[in-house]
Formats: sequence, structure tokens, C-alpha cells
Amino acid sequence: MTTKDKNEQFTGLILLSGVDKPGITESLFQTLAQFAVNILDIEQVVIRGRVILTVLISCSPAHADAIEADLQLCADSLGVDIASAFENSASTDIAVKKSLLHVVVLSQALKPAAINSVANAIAINGGNIERIHRTASYPVTAIEFTVSGVSQIKLRTELARIGIENGIDIAVSPGGLMRWAKKLVVMDVDSTLIQQEVIELLGNKAGKGAEIKAITESAMRGELDFAESLKARVALLAGLPESILVDVQGEISLTPGARTLIRTLHKLGHHVALVSGGFESVIKPLMAELEIAHMRANNLEIVGGKLTGKITGAIIDRAGKADALREFAALHSIALEQTIAIGDGANDLDMIALAGLGIAFNAKPAVVAAADSSVSAPYLDSVLYLLGITREEVEESDSL
Repeated sequence: MTTKDKNEQFTGLILLSGVDKPGITESLFQTLAQFAVNILDIEQVVIRGRVILTVLISCSPAHADAIEADLQLCADSLGVDIASAFENSASTDIAVKKSLLHVVVLSQALKPAAINSVANAIAINGGNIERIHRTASYPVTAIEFTVSGVSQIKLRTELARIGIENGIDIAVSPGGLMRWAKKLVVMDVDSTLIQQEVIELLGNKAGKGAEIKAITESAMRGELDFAESLKARVALLAGLPESILVDVQGEISLTPGARTLIRTLHKLGHHVALVSGGFESVIKPLMAELEIAHMRANNLEIVGGKLTGKITGAIIDRAGKADALREFAALHSIALEQTIAIGDGANDLDMIALAGLGIAFNAKPAVVAAADSSVSAPYLDSVLYLLGITREEVEESDSL
């Protein structure tokens, strides 16, 4: 045998599949341990009690036949299938994949056609899927693709269209270490953190509910200037007793998953803030209950124990929400690229555009079109999956 033959290396790909049970991984590597091989890569997954284990090795060509024979004996003893393939390899180095993207798909009823559309979009844009894994199975199904070789902007644009066509939510975010950096999450309150619109609850108390709701819906669609629409709605509240604010606080209910989202973000060291076109006096107790440190909202003028129908101080409109996000980020020395804005209406568009990741939550069409990602399921904790946090990690966090 020549020196060249001795130095030549084969690359072997081993695929094990079968019913999962203790000892499978140990037995496979006990078989390989008898040979002069190097482990180059390993991937294992268990789905519904079945295991799939892939191993990439380098070895001498002289050992390939013996390794295959022993692997077959191992498969017979374990009652699993093991397939292997060996080929001449000039290099056993595993190329480092750079500029990876993470594509997260959310759906309450995920169909094969949706996955096909996502995979096709990645392929036609020159990308390659390096890995696919499930990050959550309830309350929504979340599937994460790790993708290489494609522009984030190009892919995000294409997948936004596919998301609408297939009725799924899709987020595209860059990989790398900064994916796990400390973040600031700023969220709207009415119809985002909570299920109601506070001003509509107040309007009901004044017998002006229908009028206020019509103005609110028009403003959220972007048909009316928010500041002027807010003044018009608040004017209809003139004469209500101050005590009505406490009554309305008791009618507020959190959006499903809101507590889980905020609790998990806090445990992971992230910061949470609220920005609202609603009213500080109604939101403050909720802010304290959820241990949220920062909030920016409007203030109702109260004279003699009654609402005057006016706002005091600056109105928190689209620009005001974006300014608040910028200020809170600076306060915690967090780059804007590491901020997340969540909202549902036209009043949230500026902060959604400013944030590193803008999320439209059960939002109006104009907001969905402008946001980086959207969540259409009625569960606020679905946002965690867009950040790469799995359901198992959420539940583990809750047990700490």
C-alpha cells in the first residue's frame, strides 16, 4: 500500500431509524469505537417514539467494508434499520455556514402545501435548507427552518406573500450570536396585550359606545389621523365620574398567552415596555401586576372628580410610540436592531417600522403588509416562537 493510499480518507454517512428505546445511541457508537474513525457530524431526532440518527464519519478505505458489516450486526441486535454510504473524500472539513437565516412558520392547522410553498420560495431564491425542526405543537404548530445562501430581504418579501396565500404566519430573522442578545419588547395595549379597546369600554359607560367604536375602527385602519380621532372620542366622555376608570379596569381581560410571554421574557433577561394610545390611569394597575417597568400612554383630564373630555400633555400617536421605543432602548443600551414592536393598528406602524422586528398581532391588513412578521392566532405567547424559543423551553422556564 502506498503512502497516498494510507493517507486517503473515506467519508461515511450512517442513517439509523427505528422505534426509539434506551441504548440505541450507545450501541451504535460502541460499534464505531472499534475502528479508527473520526466523528464529523451528528444529528438525532425523536418523533412520536421513532428515532432518526445520522452520523457523518471519516475513515480509512480499508475499514469501510468491515464497518458496514458490523453496522448491520448492530442493526439486527437493536431491531432498527441502519443504512450507510461511503465515498472518497478529498477533504473531511465541514464547511462553516455563514449568514444563516431562521424562518419560523406558525399555524393552527399546518398543511403540506404550505411547507411546499415555503421550501419552493427558499429554493428559487438560491437558498438551501440546512435544518428543519418543530419548536412548538400547541397552542400553535411552530416549525423552524435554518437556511443558508439567500438574502434576508429577498426571502422575507417572497415569504410574506406566501404567508398570506396559505393562511400561515412566517418570520425571517438572521442567525448568529446576536439572535440571543438582550432585547427590548415594546407592545401596544388595546387589542394586543388586552382583548378590549379601553376607550370603547368608557364609551359604553357614557352611552356613546357605537359612535366611539366607529371612530376607533376608522383610525386603526389609517383612515383618520389618530390624534384628531382620539380628541373626538375623548370629547364624548365628558361628564363621566372619575370612579368609572376603576370600573373599567375590572372589565379588562388579558389576551391569552400574555402572561406567559411577559413572564418568559423577564426570566430570560429581556425588557418589556407598553406603549398605548389608551390611558395611563387605566393601564397602570395592569403594568404593576405584570411587573412591567416602562409605559407611555395618554392622560385624561379630570376636574372636580369628572372627565372633562380632554387630554392633558402630549398625545401618544404613531410618532409618540416610535419615540418611546427609541427612548426605552437607549435607557437599557439596546440597539434598535434588538428591539421588537408588537401592535395591531395604524397607530403602531411607526414603531413597527423602527424596530428590528415588527410583529403585526391579529392586525389590520395595512399593518400586516408593513410588518416584518405577523401572528394571526389569538395567542400572544406565539411571539416567543418567532424569537427561536421553543415550547419546551417555555415550560421549563415556568417550572423554575
